[in-house]
Amino acid sequence: MINWLHTFSPDPVLLAFGPVTIYWYGFILVLAMVVGILIAVKLAKLYKIKAEVILDLSFWLLFGGLIGARLYHIGLEWDYYSQNFWNIFKIWQGGLAIHGGIIGGIIVVLIFAQRRGLNFWLLSSIVVPALAFGQAIGRWGNYFNQELFGLPTGLPWGIPINPANLPLAYAVTPVSRYFHPTFLYESLFCLALGIFLLIAHYKARREKTLNVNFQAITLSYLIFYSVGRFILEEIKIDITPMVGFLRWPQFVSLVIMIFCLLWEVVVLWTVKRHATHST
Repeated sequence: MINWLHTFSPDPVLLAFGPVTIYWYGFILVLAMVVGILIAVKLAKLYKIKAEVILDLSFWLLFGGLIGARLYHIGLEWDYYSQNFWNIFKIWQGGLAIHGGIIGGIIVVLIFAQRRGLNFWLLSSIVVPALAFGQAIGRWGNYFNQELFGLPTGLPWGIPINPANLPLAYAVTPVSRYFHPTFLYESLFCLALGIFLLIAHYKARREKTLNVNFQAITLSYLIFYSVGRFILEEIKIDITPMVGFLRWPQFVSLVIMIFCLLWEVVVLWTVKRHATHST
């Protein structure tokens, strides 16, 4: 696999026949969605939630998540899209920001849970492992689009990047033909995170402190993913807005980490206080 990554130059087009073109990015995105939905349906059975409920939720999550991810990306790249308006709708060319998708997904789950009279934390804790596995698959779409790669590297798993896809500074004065496959690093990290969250679900069921554990599962995803994303941004070279010395995704990840950690502290303090009063 390492040798393949080091020598293979991916083509963004999977199939082309007549006027129809199927892109790897779109195909991988659909595959990630299908796998995520299957995992969520399987998890929901543990809590006696019907598959139809999860399928309904999945529809709205895909809709809300895609819109959130696209709008977030467009906002960050508005200088480009304001001059190329119709490219806003060309999702198959890439341009979905996970932070926007997460925000859109949270809003959808909140509304869905309220309307169906379901526990938000339960639903969100079912969604996050599915999301992690979906991300592990979906990041390969970035590979075929040759986007979101990292710094030049001499490591044997470095990937070749077409000069047309390089930032101007690296295209004008080439330093190396090979770059860090940050898509692969994030894919493997999300795979490990998804496995960890599935294990947490089984642990939550055994302990039967449902509400607290469901919160912990959801918040753990947000915290750990943010930590991983914060670290990976250090080696990425794509252009993004800066907040002081932090790249924008790092800044957003830091905000999410702080918010979730504070929430965890409040939850633990509340549980401890109730336990003290009850004794």
